[in-house]
Amino acid sequence: MPFKDILVHFDGGLRDPVRLDLAARLAVSHGAHLTGLFVADTSLPSWLEASALAYADATDADALVSRLEQGVRKGAAQAEAHFNERRRQDGFQGEWRLVHGRLAATVALHARYADLTIIGQDDPQAPRPPESTDFIARMLFTSGRPVLIVPAFGNFPSLGERVLIGWDGGREAARAVNDALPLLEKAQSATVLAINPNAGVNDKERVPAADIALHLARHGVRAIANHTVAKEIGEADVLLNEAFDISADLLVVGAYGHSRFREMLLGGITRRLLQEMTVPVFMSH
Repeated sequence: MPFKDILVHFDGGLRDPVRLDLAARLAVSHGAHLTGLFVADTSLPSWLEASALAYADATDADALVSRLEQGVRKGAAQAEAHFNERRRQDGFQGEWRLVHGRLAATVALHARYADLTIIGQDDPQAPRPPESTDFIARMLFTSGRPVLIVPAFGNFPSLGERVLIGWDGGREAARAVNDALPLLEKAQSATVLAINPNAGVNDKERVPAADIALHLARHGVRAIANHTVAKEIGEADVLLNEAFDISADLLVVGAYGHSRFREMLLGGITRRLLQEMTVPVFMSH
């Protein structure tokens, strides 16, 4: 069943056109309604309040907030113009939403009424205070919907033609594969990669991940099962290397198989992928 309701998040940054391009192509391919969402979050981060406003008088503080609001309005207007122009060109059904509120909570709320939400990777080169909220993690944990994360660098002329699926037999991986079926059913090829695998449903199977590949085949997905043993290399790096080797244009994985706290302490596959991703990543939790 194709996606029928897609949400794409805009933030007024340089990567808005890239996310819009992917979202528009998906909307046309799936005959979906596309919603463009811009969240006007003008609340000052606590680190900025502490470092700047503590030494400013009320007039300076008001001026700072005013400049912030002006920047948000300008970014929202530009994003809306680009969205409406692309809708006119491609002819997809859609709507524009400008909402005020806290960023992560507001996007997660709107995501619950969509089949798929498209957001951007945090720019790894941008300075971020230690206490800043991980927007992607909050989306994965609180929206209840799959998320397509677009890298902070690069352009993506194709999406979902050659898919790499990271498979560990866990709940999150199963959820991601099921949520990604509308994309997988349109793929030219899909590779299911098990890293340092355990046995599947059939303990005598000679090929790890064969069970899920067979399940996908019953959905008409051209899937092959593969596996590798990599004790010296992190699993995230194995996935990224494999994605490069097979020229994958989409990576499908489950998010945060361990607790969020444990992932933060240990690094975690999800965390590493979100830092080093080179192709769009489809995630579910």
